[in-house]
Amino acid sequence: MVGQTIPILYVEMDGTGVPVRKTETEGRAGKVKGEPAHTREAKIGSVFTQTTWDTEGYPIRDPNSTTYVAAIESAGEFGPRIYLEAWNRGWERAVKQVVIGDGAEWIWNIADDHFPGAIQIVDIFHARQHLWDVARKLYPGQEAEQKRWMAIHQDQLLDEGKIEELVTALRTIDSLNPELLEKIRTEADYFDNNKERMRYPNYRAQHLFIGSGVIEAGCKTIIGSRCKQSGMFWTVRGANAILALRCCHFN
Repeated sequence: MVGQTIPILYVEMDGTGVPVRKTETEGRAGKVKGEPAHTREAKIGSVFTQTTWDTEGYPIRDPNSTTYVAAIESAGEFGPRIYLEAWNRGWERAVKQVVIGDGAEWIWNIADDHFPGAIQIVDIFHARQHLWDVARKLYPGQEAEQKRWMAIHQDQLLDEGKIEELVTALRTIDSLNPELLEKIRTEADYFDNNKERMRYPNYRAQHLFIGSGVIEAGCKTIIGSRCKQSGMFWTVRGANAILALRCCHFN
């Protein structure tokens, strides 16, 4: 190991759609059943460090420590790309190594393959959104009931980290509507599959970030503000060239 140790090094990953020409989506299904795709997913990763936290225990990102990589490519191709960036930033010298993302399977596959042993954290805002989705499905159009249900179950997720109890509560919901039950089961599986990535009280005790705000901002700044303006339709080659330039510029 060469160089000083790094207290905490983060890797965050996400994806966002980029509008492309029709020739770039041939044979690709769209989000709406029966319609073709109109975008291609640009994957983006960020690497940054943290050495301190504020008086209330919330983490503070080191100024000017964030670097990015981005491209429209498969997860198999993007994995080595983000790994190389993390390695160049001193991944092997980090005392704590953290990977943050939403519940997308490709993110955790990359984390397992390229960052084994790292602390994996599901972005708290995505987790909370999934819980709100359950509340809205259970009580459509009933805002007061949605808030009441959230008040009961949100503590299990945010303050107590008792994901197993939350999953049990979701799986014991009874309904005569089979479509609703299927949706609830899907959400229960989401929390169950990510339970070890949702121990938020433990992460907070370590003064770690539990949100993916850095990469969310990167999606907008690196990709959205340049590649998703009105009337734009890219080739994959053209978009990747611009994304490479923008990452170099912001880095």
